Amino acid sequence: MTAYWTTHPGPLGDLLLTCDATGALTSLTVPGAPGAKGLPAPGSVRDEAPFALARRQLDAYFAGDPAPFTLRLATPPATDFRRRVWAALDEIPYGTTVSYGQLAARIGVGGPAVRAVGGAIGANPLLIVRPCHRVVGADGSLTGYAGGVDRKTWLLGLERARTTTPAG
Repeated sequence: MTAYWTTHPGPLGDLLLTCDATGALTSLTVPGAPGAKGLPAPGSVRDEAPFALARRQLDAYFAGDPAPFTLRLATPPATDFRRRVWAALDEIPYGTTVSYGQLAARIGVGGPAVRAVGGAIGANPLLIVRPCHRVVGADGSLTGYAGGVDRKTWLLGLERARTTTPAG
């Protein structure tokens, strides 16, 4: 089956998007992210058409629209644990953050498993769309992000600007 790819300009650089033959998004990476290595896959075809909805929703997100993404996402080969972590990421609301420990508790694990949660988050192939940037250290510090902490800071700033209301 043919896979497709495209790039999309944005405030974080040219995003690389890939999808399978059904049009389900398989990856979204930012320039220099570890997950971008080997993408696009050999034999995949550059085509803008399968990404029209993703482009519109990304543009709206970058313009500050808090509407959730409604894209079809492919499920890559992964352990059940990773799938549970990724599903928990999908539930973090726009403009909010949770700690790695809080996310671990949401999926019913704790203690040493928090490191494994961090590993699963780091393996997320769908940056921005699956909001791993909303996970922070226990003290609120911005640690770890495949796209770089500067990009994580930018994304959280965008979301907080949209959800923060002026006093008075």
